[in-house]
Amino acid sequence: MSGPRVRFAPSPTGYFHVGSARSALF
Repeated sequence: MSGPRVRFAPSPTGYFHVGSARSALF
């Protein structure tokens, strides 16, 4: 559920986290 929240975050670290989370989800 933290996916959309981080995605909306304009943070450089957030973007990296989203990529890692997406890979783990898939």
